[in-house]
Amino acid sequence: MNTHVPRVDLGRRVLVLRHRRIAVRLRWRSVVVCAVLAVAVAATAVLALMTGSYALSPGQVLSALTGGETGIVHDIVVEWRLPRVTAAVVFGAALGVSGAVFQSLLRNPLADPGIVGFSQGSYTGALIVILVVDGTYVQLVGGALLGGMATAVAVYALAHRRGVQGFRLIVVGIGVSAMLGSLNTWLILKADLDQAMSAAAWGAGSLNGVSWDRVVVGGACIAGLLLVAGMLSRPMRQMELGDEAAASHGIRVAPVRLGLILVGVALTATVTAASGPIAFLSLVAPQIGRRLARTAGITLAPAAFVGALLCLASDYLAQHIAPTPLPVGVITVVLGGGYLGHLLFTEARRRL
Repeated sequence: MNTHVPRVDLGRRVLVLRHRRIAVRLRWRSVVVCAVLAVAVAATAVLALMTGSYALSPGQVLSALTGGETGIVHDIVVEWRLPRVTAAVVFGAALGVSGAVFQSLLRNPLADPGIVGFSQGSYTGALIVILVVDGTYVQLVGGALLGGMATAVAVYALAHRRGVQGFRLIVVGIGVSAMLGSLNTWLILKADLDQAMSAAAWGAGSLNGVSWDRVVVGGACIAGLLLVAGMLSRPMRQMELGDEAAASHGIRVAPVRLGLILVGVALTATVTAASGPIAFLSLVAPQIGRRLARTAGITLAPAAFVGALLCLASDYLAQHIAPTPLPVGVITVVLGGGYLGHLLFTEARRRL
């Protein structure tokens, strides 16, 4: 009986087993990273609930959350501080996933909904509802969604020339974003003084005055969108190898790309409608998550946890770093601007 195994087949089996072990190790690393980030988010949330003009102990916070406290402590924790903390976590996770979707689709670390104009489009739609229609929050969400979708269609159409390349779309998006920024400034200048001041403060990206109503409505929309994004995550990763490679594995490239774009824009628009455009989180969170998990491409879960942690920590700093509370967007601009400069410098060196 011949038990000889061809050397080529044996080497192929060893290579396949090695790739499987590496994949399992990376998946476990992603799980561990997400668990550590979740603990960090929980610890930062407790710190945010404790800190303020009325300081509380961790025991008081946990007792209020479990229903053991009544009176002023319950009101401070559950009615005043918890909506803002919940909004920071949920909105940060949504922006992290939105950025991960666009960076994966365009295969470019500079692909950010804020940079390519989608956030500005959502802001324009929301401003029209606020300043012209004076609509409700549901109408605000609809206006932001329509503005973001219209901007996405315009950017995609202008960048389409024998296909869409990531760098070309980013350049077109920057131009469209600048035009929309001018339009938004004009809308604010033409509005009444009170409306203009409110819209300008809200446009910096602020969680001041976020109530449970906005958290519940926005959170429900974001939860559904994150579920859809999770369902599309596997074909999204395969599309990073190229459209032809993804199609050879049975992926329907065009419908998946359209679905991912709709999900990414809808996540950005929902957050913009609730808190205004919070800049740079969508840019930074996916890249930090990818480096922590050491994955070859962009993954959604680490990006979501990093986005939640960054948004919550930035809002905590915005409340306590100055004598008066600042919009969270002021802090994220400082953090994200430095990271954007680092990315631009790295990309320039790589292309030279």
